[in-house]
Amino acid sequence: MPLFFLRNGISILLAFLFAAYTAYASAITQVTYPAGETPNDPRFNDVIEILTVALEKTRYRFGDYECHPSVIAMPKKRYLKELAQDERRINIIWSPSTHALEQEFDPIRIPLRKGLLGYRILIIRKDQQAKFDRIHNLEDLTHLKFGQGVGWVDNQIYDYHGIPVIQGPYGQLFKMLEARRFDAFPRGAGEILGEMEVQQRDHPDLTIEKNLLLYYPFPYYFFFNHQDKELRNRITLGLHIMQKDGSLDAIFLKHHKAAIDGLNLKNRRLIRLENPTLPKSAPLNDATLWYVPGK
Repeated sequence: MPLFFLRNGISILLAFLFAAYTAYASAITQVTYPAGETPNDPRFNDVIEILTVALEKTRYRFGDYECHPSVIAMPKKRYLKELAQDERRINIIWSPSTHALEQEFDPIRIPLRKGLLGYRILIIRKDQQAKFDRIHNLEDLTHLKFGQGVGWVDNQIYDYHGIPVIQGPYGQLFKMLEARRFDAFPRGAGEILGEMEVQQRDHPDLTIEKNLLLYYPFPYYFFFNHQDKELRNRITLGLHIMQKDGSLDAIFLKHHKAAIDGLNLKNRRLIRLENPTLPKSAPLNDATLWYVPGK
């Protein structure tokens, strides 16, 4: 066979293989979520597992997928801006819902942690427990200062109730609490044990407050750019499958039962707060979607 025809045939074959690979790659569902703000950030392990299982359970209908964090870490303000772009480097986020967020992005109205994020326990300095033993109601809370991340949704909740808030980057808040910049750092009941495990060595003067439990309704959803309807449809189907086969509840218990039991949620002194940012669309009347301590 002349060399010309051999080379030409190889070129055609390589072009065909490249086209086939490109078509295959484009058919794979690409899912990119925001990387954590700090190294070994444990806060979202449960949500990432929910996302991955939802993708896996819909493989039969939508095909293969690749799911990974963004190349760079993104604080909330940054990843909200990123998700809104036409040329975006992430295509899914998770966040507490607000009126504004549901206008800008498309939610799936299934609370990812069964509302557990709305149950808040305080990280305090070890020498301050006696001060918190005297806290019994909302009025008492207004005499404290809370530390919060920059732009976090619940900043508006505390402000609405007259509780002063000092904002800072998440990774600095533990150091700021030790330095007495504020009195307490409220954390979700499902987050606090993992965070304290990571932070305890560098911040040995901090501890978990023993008696208080704050609560406000705080649905935590997946959100998508309006253009990513197929991805939203895929994750929606996956979550419905997980609700029916019990895997969504199984992930909840896997990640949070130890915290629910270890933090003694049902016997803590409960202070309820109103959430002025709560959309009317929140499915508060569906008891199957929400966790209640002791039930």
